[in-house]
Amino acid sequence: MSKDYEPIPIPDHISKGEGEMRAAAEAFRAEMGRRHTVRDFATTPVPRAVIDDCVAAAGLAPSGANHQPWHFVAISDPKIKAEIRRAAEEEEERFYAGAAGDEWLSALEPIGTGVSKPHLEDAPWLIVIFAQRYGLREDGSRFKHYYVPESTGIASGFLIAALHHAGLSCLTHTPAPMNFLRDICGRPEHEKPIMILAVGHAAADATVPQSAKKKKPLSEIMTVLSED
Repeated sequence: MSKDYEPIPIPDHISKGEGEMRAAAEAFRAEMGRRHTVRDFATTPVPRAVIDDCVAAAGLAPSGANHQPWHFVAISDPKIKAEIRRAAEEEEERFYAGAAGDEWLSALEPIGTGVSKPHLEDAPWLIVIFAQRYGLREDGSRFKHYYVPESTGIASGFLIAALHHAGLSCLTHTPAPMNFLRDICGRPEHEKPIMILAVGHAAADATVPQSAKKKKPLSEIMTVLSED
């Protein structure tokens, strides 16, 4: 056993009976069933403390070797949001002009997306998620990160769930390519932007595409291998 390994008792050990587990699982499933991806945001301000807590929750996600290879840039500055919108729409114009291919564009038709991205300015917050390709020691030397896409994806899921739990809506936006985000956000070369989350309260007249509510049934997304 490595001399650096130091096990400690679980700080917050949780133990629930079967009934409590069932109730908790059903309640969480129902709560996440009320999550909606929206493109229409109210201008109602969202306190930074709420964003801080949600990002902190994302930072609790498991990661390869516990290296936590992620960074979150939370933006409320209208000028920076406008700059991100301009750059994102330039990429979207190329995307919808043919870079995406007919099959991809056809798949997006039921969702109702297009070049214009007003939510990038309307939402009170944008959170840009970066994945760190490698780590840097204090002396500037590099060290390897492990399972970077998987780890950052898990943290992003934590963040989306935390935002919904706080009563907020969000929209995942992934313009391609999105290297412009590194420059706008002032992040280093070893960080790769993977997603923009537009975050805020849904507008009173917000809508969602009917097709987005069609989720695969449990029988299609789960296989059980058991002794029973």
